[in-house]
Amino acid sequence: MLAIVAPGQGAQKPGMLVPWLEVTGLSALAESFAAAGGIDLIRLGTTADADEIKDTAVTQPLVVASALLAATTLTIPADAASAGHSVGELAAAAVAGVIDAETAVRAAGIRGAAMARACALTPTSMSAVLGGDTDAVLDALNALELVGANVNGGGQIVAAGATDALAALAAHPPAGARVIPLPVAGAFHTAYMSPAQNAVAEYLTGVEATDPSRPLLTNSDGHVVTSGRAYLDLLTAQVTRPVRWDSCMATLAALGVTGVLELPPAGTLIGLIKRDLKGVATLALKTPDDLDKAAAFIDEHSEV
Repeated sequence: MLAIVAPGQGAQKPGMLVPWLEVTGLSALAESFAAAGGIDLIRLGTTADADEIKDTAVTQPLVVASALLAATTLTIPADAASAGHSVGELAAAAVAGVIDAETAVRAAGIRGAAMARACALTPTSMSAVLGGDTDAVLDALNALELVGANVNGGGQIVAAGATDALAALAAHPPAGARVIPLPVAGAFHTAYMSPAQNAVAEYLTGVEATDPSRPLLTNSDGHVVTSGRAYLDLLTAQVTRPVRWDSCMATLAALGVTGVLELPPAGTLIGLIKRDLKGVATLALKTPDDLDKAAAFIDEHSEV
């Protein structure tokens, strides 16, 4: 069984759209995504530097658009599972047919802009906590009123909250763990993002949702969601709740997934899967040069 996964914020790279815009038809599609997302997608994906594209308001629609441009070049079997990490859930929703691609990019633009505004309200941030016992790390975060905003598996948890609490965590890390501050604008997937959640809800509540055409996993707890409306509601709630990518990987294993293909900008999720799902084949689709390998990979792991 095959799974198609879509990365989230932090996976972006300067110039990542350059090779994809050379594929017939994708330049025009990128223009439609740019209009939907409210950003200069082509410039940002080709000539903008790393500092410009790490802006939350820019990164989120850029990452979702990148994934969905590449997805249109693939023939994805009906039984393939779909999952995304954080804002990547919007790309996963489009892959599963819950919403169309332009709606996914538009929602990412609204989400990114709203989260950027929320970040400006209070000094917050995020830090990666690598190693240590998962329960002990989460207990340490709770004691400092921090949140395990991303529980990614493979001994990786991203702590989020007030900057002074993160400094205290770095000064006294949990046993066996090290703390690495992350260059982000604020505490994503925490209550600090409540204003952004309201903005996302206002938009997605009016979007018509179709039930998924293939198994679609939620970041809330990794389960397969069969209702399109329920998935959009979970995706809205996810703005202020932790991403349980560890649970998503557990569900992929339970489904019997044998191969995982990551959409662009690929690499981050494949790294986590290699650490947690031993024996599962992986492919990072990075440029059109990988399309022949991707087609063979899809055929190999398709049950249809």
